[in-house]
Amino acid sequence: MPSVGIVIGDGKKEYPGKLTLYVTVTCIVAAMGGLIFGYDIGISGGVTTMDSFQQKFFPSVYEKQKKDHDSNQYCRFDSVSLTLFTSSLYLAALCSSLVASYVTRQFGRKISMLLGGVLFCAGALLNGFATAVWMLIVGRLLLGFGIGFTNQSVPLYLSEMAPYKYRGALNIGFQLSITIGILVANVLNFFFSKISWGWRLSLGGAVVPALIITVGSLILPDTPNSMIERGQFRLAEAKLRKIRGVDDIDDEINDLIIASEASKLVEHPWRNLLQRKYRPHLTMAILIPAFQQLTGINVIMFYAPVLFQTIGFGSDAALISAVVTGLVNVGATVVSIYGVDKWGRRFLFLEGGFQMLISQVAVAAAIGAKFGVDGTPGVLPKWYAIVVVLFICIYVAAFAWSWGPLGWLVPSEIFPLEIRSAAQSITVSVNMIFTFLIAQVFLMMLCHLKFGLFIFFAFFVVVMSIFVYLFLPETRGVPIEEMNRVWRSHWYWSKFVDARRI
Repeated sequence: MPSVGIVIGDGKKEYPGKLTLYVTVTCIVAAMGGLIFGYDIGISGGVTTMDSFQQKFFPSVYEKQKKDHDSNQYCRFDSVSLTLFTSSLYLAALCSSLVASYVTRQFGRKISMLLGGVLFCAGALLNGFATAVWMLIVGRLLLGFGIGFTNQSVPLYLSEMAPYKYRGALNIGFQLSITIGILVANVLNFFFSKISWGWRLSLGGAVVPALIITVGSLILPDTPNSMIERGQFRLAEAKLRKIRGVDDIDDEINDLIIASEASKLVEHPWRNLLQRKYRPHLTMAILIPAFQQLTGINVIMFYAPVLFQTIGFGSDAALISAVVTGLVNVGATVVSIYGVDKWGRRFLFLEGGFQMLISQVAVAAAIGAKFGVDGTPGVLPKWYAIVVVLFICIYVAAFAWSWGPLGWLVPSEIFPLEIRSAAQSITVSVNMIFTFLIAQVFLMMLCHLKFGLFIFFAFFVVVMSIFVYLFLPETRGVPIEEMNRVWRSHWYWSKFVDARRI
């Protein structure tokens, strides 16, 4: 019977190892897969407010928003075709994430990253050279296929490569890359909006982050977990020794092999997800990504320029405000990198939820007081608009150090190897379903719910915070292959987990 880790006083296991330069650089390169997701989130909202883009592809929207400039501000951009341009990507990402599960398991994590980069690059080129709406939509679908592959593989890659004591910080590198991509996109939109064909530069610029992850995936090593899963035991042992920076890796490699052998007994990982013992894993795979989108963050990130124009900013001021929220997003994500392995996942979830709730209620009150229900604010004082932006920044900061990074980190670290790829695909799929739905109906909801839209999302922030408090155990400092013990000790999930497998 092989050894399975060093047992310390409180019953936890520790594996020898340190944070090596090799694994740090490797995780930084892999985390750059988030750039393509972030760039797309940031670029879409800015492009859809550019006059030249609207005139060429959505002339009815252009005429409506010019004609209705002094009337109902809530409904200026309400257009099914315009939102379909943005949200079609997420249907493609949903479909490709399911295929990515098989690719990731059979061929390794880095192959999924490579496919994601290539597909995203193709979509960016098609969008940049688009001359008709169908080219935009097809390009968006290719972008979505790319995002589906990278979002499925990158969080898994980071969780498997990182030493468990630093897993949170290194995994959040993915979310940091997303925020950097959003910020860069907002800055580029600001400058490109002054050029008549600037929208082509904005959309085509997605080639750059696509090439970064494509080239990066070619030079990255695969994870030891993935190598073992494909029978490459000697390579996995050598790679784990290099990653951990120590020779004493017998305990960890044995645990990985045991987990791999157990996973090979699972013929149908998708069907196995429905087993009683995986109930907590399946619940988290569905609810965490759903709640992440129901915070309302994509209302801000997709449509920040549109939203700021709606509350009274001019076109340039709207884009500048989007840049400001982008900077806040990046800075707060750095806070999460510092605190996630220090303060724990639950603390950040709960603190972030409380802060988002307060700021959403404040934004709703501020917009409601000035715009009322008819959406005609009259003259909007500059200081008033700045106050709204301030509360939005407080909200963005809360999301960026809580539900933003943890929505990807926690699911990627809790799944046992035998269901890991399938469960991660569910996480990505649910994320994309809710992202699509919210992106598709946001402008319609803004038109009908008006300032109540923020109360709508605030309600879900309350629900998800209660859920975390009651049902999410702390996963800080737990080796990824030992994660099942957090369910066994939980007041509710312990009744579902088979203790004989611990």
